[in-house]
Amino acid sequence: MRRESREKVFQTLFMMDALGVGPDEAIPLFALTSQPPSDEEYYRGTVLGVWERMAEIDALISQAAEHWRIERMALVDRNILRLGAYEISHGRDIPFAVAINEAVDLGKRFGAEESGGFINGILDRISAIVRKKPDRPKRADSD
Repeated sequence: MRRESREKVFQTLFMMDALGVGPDEAIPLFALTSQPPSDEEYYRGTVLGVWERMAEIDALISQAAEHWRIERMALVDRNILRLGAYEISHGRDIPFAVAINEAVDLGKRFGAEESGGFINGILDRISAIVRKKPDRPKRADSD
């Protein structure tokens, strides 16, 4: 259930990035071409959460992605990384390993041949950065 909704979040984020629109336009547009997500609350909350924290998420990705500028990343990889970074930094009910594995699977499915490894490396660094934050909320798998 969550996996299918996560895929739809990625596809919506991709659409927003490609078309240069926000969630108020992208969510209804995506609904015209897709079945509703099985976990509507997760879908909506995550799309809006990524959108609202885009600058913070992109800064986190940039910090972790040595020698890579976020605007030069492939559209697919960039939006999978945004989703994964959001889940790692704000998804209190999502273990780090699950967020990373799900993002890697999306990269393998939708990205280039090397996307899975690229996404894994960056999200692994992001999880280390988030673990070191002194003000982060405690999570079941964070220590």
